[in-house]
Amino acid sequence: MIQRRSFIKTAAIFAGSLAATKLLSSNVNAQEIEELNFGIISTESQANQKPIWEPFIEAMSTELGISVKPFYATQYAGVIEAMRFGQVDLAWFGGKSYIEAAEIANAEVFAQTVADDGSKGYYSHLIMNKDHPDLAQAKQMGGDRYIMENASNLQFAFNDPNSTSGYLVPSYYVFAQNGINPKEAFERLIFAGNHEATALAIANNQVDLATNNNESLSRLEKTNPQARENIEIVWTSTLIPSDPIAWRADIPDSIKTQLRDFFYNYKDEAVLGPLEWSGFDPATDEVWNPIRELDIGEQILAIQANDNLSQSEKDQQIAELNQQLEAIK
Repeated sequence: MIQRRSFIKTAAIFAGSLAATKLLSSNVNAQEIEELNFGIISTESQANQKPIWEPFIEAMSTELGISVKPFYATQYAGVIEAMRFGQVDLAWFGGKSYIEAAEIANAEVFAQTVADDGSKGYYSHLIMNKDHPDLAQAKQMGGDRYIMENASNLQFAFNDPNSTSGYLVPSYYVFAQNGINPKEAFERLIFAGNHEATALAIANNQVDLATNNNESLSRLEKTNPQARENIEIVWTSTLIPSDPIAWRADIPDSIKTQLRDFFYNYKDEAVLGPLEWSGFDPATDEVWNPIRELDIGEQILAIQANDNLSQSEKDQQIAELNQQLEAIK
């Protein structure tokens, strides 16, 4: 698991007006609930996600005796905001998107994915095209050191700003710890939107380096094996906690009980295999504190490098962040 850091990020507060919520709250009888909406973060295109997710959604509907509808969004923030405004009742998140949802969307984790090899973690990667002229150099130096020396001549792609492996982890370990501001360092920087998009950007020689993770590259072997053959890994992170499943905290307790029973006991290999999972374990919010601390670390280092702040302003902001760290330990 990612090592703990002495940092914390202030809670993100998104401006917005109140929106009407669905009639799915603690004062509604479970018998009145006829539909649940399940949010799915956009790790790849909806066309690729639907065939692997909908058998699982159908199985959930059958087991619960309630219609469960998938909710796809083109950005991670779409699922967070949908839960915030009552349009999504439970969701599959990544670590960073979950901690944002826990802050602003009343998200409450109850399960954690278990990979088909039994692990409860995954890795962030930096990737390059196998025919890139600097591939051997990047592998020898390590992708992070290669970026430090060559960023001004490189085109780079992140995934989504709310992605754990596609943004937060490499932002901290590759950039923040090495004093690099990716918005200024590269010849060109883009946010491709999801892991599939960053992988294809590399496979098609549209950028020099990009972020990804081992799970998404494994998926790419099945959905686009030719593209996967064109990709090489040049940097690997420490272990990241596997993905959370979270509901809105205000859904009825009776529905929560049904969802726990379903997730904790569901083992159908034919349905879970395409998702590359073997099942789900119970989980609590603290599992993702290391992700919060990485987010914090990135913010602390950004404050330290901000020339527009006086030293006293930096000291004050950092002190506030470190005080908040104590609240989550």
